[in-house]
Amino acid sequence: MKKEITTPPELMSIVQGFRNSRIILTAFELGVFTVTSDGSITSDEIAQQIQTNPRATNRLLNALVAIGLLQKSGDKFHNTSFSSKFLIKGRPDYMTSLAHSVSLWKTWSTLTDCIRSGNSVTQGVQIEERSSEWLEGFIAAMHNRAPQQAIEIAPLLDLSKTKRLLDVGGGSGAFAFEFIRRNPSMQVVVFDLPSVVTITQRYINREGFSNSVTTLPGDYLKDPFGDSYDLILLSAVVHINSFVENENLVRKCGDALNSGGQLVILDHIMSPDRTEPEAGAVFALNMLVGTKQGDTYTEAEISKWMKDAGLTSIERKDTVQGTSILTGIRK
Repeated sequence: MKKEITTPPELMSIVQGFRNSRIILTAFELGVFTVTSDGSITSDEIAQQIQTNPRATNRLLNALVAIGLLQKSGDKFHNTSFSSKFLIKGRPDYMTSLAHSVSLWKTWSTLTDCIRSGNSVTQGVQIEERSSEWLEGFIAAMHNRAPQQAIEIAPLLDLSKTKRLLDVGGGSGAFAFEFIRRNPSMQVVVFDLPSVVTITQRYINREGFSNSVTTLPGDYLKDPFGDSYDLILLSAVVHINSFVENENLVRKCGDALNSGGQLVILDHIMSPDRTEPEAGAVFALNMLVGTKQGDTYTEAEISKWMKDAGLTSIERKDTVQGTSILTGIRK
C-alpha cells in the first residue's frame, strides 16, 4: 500500500520543514560557523565579520542554537562539536556539498513556473560554464553518497574478469576506487567534462589511485569514448538526459564494449506508473527544475535502450538505498 498523509499536522510538519533547511543554508552561505571557529563571539562581532545586519544576525544565531548547531553562553556564541568538525571551511570533513543544496534551493523555488511551462526556467548555464565554487560543491555532493553506493553495488557485479572499465560521468571517481579495491589489476577511465576531470584528478591523487585511474575529458553525448572496455558504468547519468539522448548514449556504450562486456546503469528505476520508488518520483521533479530534458525512467524504457543497442541477458538488481541497477551484455 502506498504511503498516504492522513492528518493536517502531518502535512504541516512536511510543509514547514523548509524553515530549518533555509536557516542552515543561510548560515552556511554566510560562513557563520567558520567565523565562530576560534571560540566564543558575540552576534555583533559576527555580524561585523560577515557584513550583515546585527539584529538579524542575532536572531539567526539564536535559531541555530535552537536547532542544535551552535551553543550560547551569555551573549556569546560558539560551535558545537558537530559544527566544528563538519561546517568550518578548510577542515578535512567540511561539508562542501551544502553548496549544492543552496543551488537546489534556488532551482526548486521555480517549480510552480516549471509545472506551468513544462520546462526548466533556470537552465541557461551549462555545467561546464558554472562557477568553480558551484562545481566543487556539486562534485562534493556526489562524492558524499558515491563511496557507500559503490561499496553496495560492487558485490552485485562480476568484476573478476574486468580489465578495462569506463565510468561515464564519473565525477570524483568514487566508483572506480572501490571497484579497483576489489580487482586491483583493473584499469579505469573516468570520462567527464573538462572542468570536472581537473577535480577528479585531485580525488585520484588524494586516494592514491594515479597508477590505475586516468581521466578522459569530453561531452558524453558528442565525444568518443574509445573502445575495448569490459564494463561501462552509467551511474546517475540517464536521469540528466532525454529519452532520445539516452537511446543514443546506450547505443554508443554498447559499441564501445568488448564482446561479452557489460553495460551497467545505476539510477532510480521507476515502476510502470512512475509513483515508486518515492525518491525517484521526487527526483523527476528535481530534473524538471534543473535540466533541459532530464527525467527518471522505467525499467521497460531502459531495457528497450539496451535491447536496441544489441545487449542481451538484461538483469535488474535493487539496492537498499532505493536505486537499482540494470545490466546488459554485449553479444
